[in-house]
Amino acid sequence: MRRSRTGSGSIRRGAAMGRLDGKVALITGAARGQGLSEARRFAAEGAAVVLADVLDDAGRAAAAEIGSAATYQHLDVTDEDQWTSVVAAVIAAHGRLDVLVNNAGIFRLASIGKTSLDLYRQVIDVNQVGVFLGMRAVAEQMTGQHAGSIINISSVAGLQGSKGAVAYVASKFAVTGMTKVVALELAQHGVRVNSVHPGLIDTPMLDEFGQRGDDAIARLSRTVPLRTIASPNDVADLVLFLASDESRYCTGAEFVVDGGVTA
Repeated sequence: MRRSRTGSGSIRRGAAMGRLDGKVALITGAARGQGLSEARRFAAEGAAVVLADVLDDAGRAAAAEIGSAATYQHLDVTDEDQWTSVVAAVIAAHGRLDVLVNNAGIFRLASIGKTSLDLYRQVIDVNQVGVFLGMRAVAEQMTGQHAGSIINISSVAGLQGSKGAVAYVASKFAVTGMTKVVALELAQHGVRVNSVHPGLIDTPMLDEFGQRGDDAIARLSRTVPLRTIASPNDVADLVLFLASDESRYCTGAEFVVDGGVTA
């Protein structure tokens, strides 16, 4: 019997092996949206999952909903010391760290003329510096294990331009590039590093576009060749593949989940 999730998010364990059995995963920005979907999916496939976020109440509630496979840690991804503490806590609790999903991110919509330096730096700090700090924080543990998978959530905006999003695009192109560099550096140690590039996903980030409600979603859907906006689960399925041993020969690559937008 395959493992399945009940409506409440608890895990029913059957006899079959999970795709992440025995693995320990740390997911940032996991209190809601894509990160929460990834955490649920990982736990359902047998991983011990550490949810990290700055939304403490939502993060604790999410971990409780997932069940005994999940715990929560406060983490501001822009804070070097917090990264050190959280990674140390994960290793102390589990003895290893197999998967890092750098999922935390923010979006701010502003043209170049209206993008203040403070706004630009805010986006860069979370989306770019946060990913850099995360990769650096786990590198020693993973190389020592001679195994690990780092999954950096970029965007289709890390592959092509997007009007009104200069800070966001800059940060996501940086994630794409950093992924390739670190993949080359860590490959000899058995550690894989890949980037995921979602298109339009139905998460709270759509609020930044002012795109809520059935009419707005329908308009956005018409811009996608597959004529639909993805759910967070669509991204989680791809991230699960990259976290699992099924992707053991994949590193330094971009994995796009955008319904054909960048085709």
